[in-house]
Amino acid sequence: MAAVSAEAKKAAIAGAIREIPDFPKKGIMFQDVSTLLLDPVAFQYAIDLLVERYRGMDVQCIAGFEARGFVFGPPVALALKVPFVMLRKPGKLPGETVGEEYITEYSTDRIEIHTGAVKPGQRVVLVDDLVATGGTLLAGANLVRKVGGVVVEAACVIELPSLHGRKKLGDLPLYTLIDIDVDE
Repeated sequence: MAAVSAEAKKAAIAGAIREIPDFPKKGIMFQDVSTLLLDPVAFQYAIDLLVERYRGMDVQCIAGFEARGFVFGPPVALALKVPFVMLRKPGKLPGETVGEEYITEYSTDRIEIHTGAVKPGQRVVLVDDLVATGGTLLAGANLVRKVGGVVVEAACVIELPSLHGRKKLGDLPLYTLIDIDVDE
């Protein structure tokens, strides 16, 4: 069986994502990764590309954002044999937490992490499904740094370049699998 190129894998991933107009509000073209999960081949390609990216980079932890970062982060963490840490909305984690507030394209929000989940000096990759304005990823990076972790990179399946999220991240490296152009 012939190896599948990275470009062919990315095309399969892009083809498995549906766009929903006016969700969650009028004027937003929502990129729905739930349809990617219905295609086991394309879903596997997404995980494979992320694992290939981080194998050999001395990644010591994957931190994923609620909710869709929980879909992509754990399989990557398992393949790399590193812990997976949840970055959750307020009040969702039992026990002591540390938090960070941020602004999204829709509202102001907050994420939290369990105290001690990321060890000081631990090399962390942030994982989410999509980067739009960059607010969530930047908050995650700030939160991981606040608890002493070292953010190696942020990784997303989809980037919406027209929303300029990459610029908001400053010097935080960002790796994405596919770009989707949406009107601002």
